[in-house]
Amino acid sequence: MDWLERIVRRRRAGLAALEARRDQWKNAARSTRPGRFRRALQQDGLQVIAEIKRASPSRGMLAPDLDPEALACAYRDGGAAALSVLTEEEFFHGTAEDLQRAARVSDLPVLRKDFLVDPVQIEESLAMGADAVLLIVAALPGQQLAEMMACAREAELDALVEVHHADELQRALDAGAVLMGVNSRDLRSFSVDLARAEEMASLLPSDVVRVAESGISSPADARRMRDAGYDAVLVGESLVCAGDPAGALRELRS
Repeated sequence: MDWLERIVRRRRAGLAALEARRDQWKNAARSTRPGRFRRALQQDGLQVIAEIKRASPSRGMLAPDLDPEALACAYRDGGAAALSVLTEEEFFHGTAEDLQRAARVSDLPVLRKDFLVDPVQIEESLAMGADAVLLIVAALPGQQLAEMMACAREAELDALVEVHHADELQRALDAGAVLMGVNSRDLRSFSVDLARAEEMASLLPSDVVRVAESGISSPADARRMRDAGYDAVLVGESLVCAGDPAGALRELRS
């Protein structure tokens, strides 16, 4: 079984427990401002979505003692346009609390980075305080992608729609995606190749916000994505593991 299938299967197995908590979210006060995640990426120059990430299936623990509040503040000071916070627990060791704590101190728009497969998770994301959700085309076959995008729109959450190849891109566009992420990481093997993002860049419509995800670890990588036509890059491991995250982020933006 590949990594994506394993993770999605586990997320589906936990849906019943989420359904049982659904009523708790109905009266949650909305603390987010609709549309601000997308607007943050439309500023001049290459923008950085800085990620808060404790672990990954391919590399294991990256930062077991990670402090979401301290890291969010460092990213803010380093000039991040937005935050991405991993909330998947089993494989990435993330939590909803990580997102809530980061959002509370930084005042940056926050993307919930997870493997979302059911509308109840959209409601959960809103209750967490997320401004945006990640929707992975490969994890949402058939009409599920369009249904999840409709739920995100109803919740007034931006949806960053992640693709890996041209067929997925067409499905995303047909579903009405306006925020497109191209992931250079193969979610089945977790191998990374920035050439994937470069090749896909020419296929992206000019009227969508374009985000390059994964594999960006140096200013040269960031410039490579900017030159390919991306509006923003999503950077995780290299920032989480940096001794000076704010300084590393400034270098990426230079």
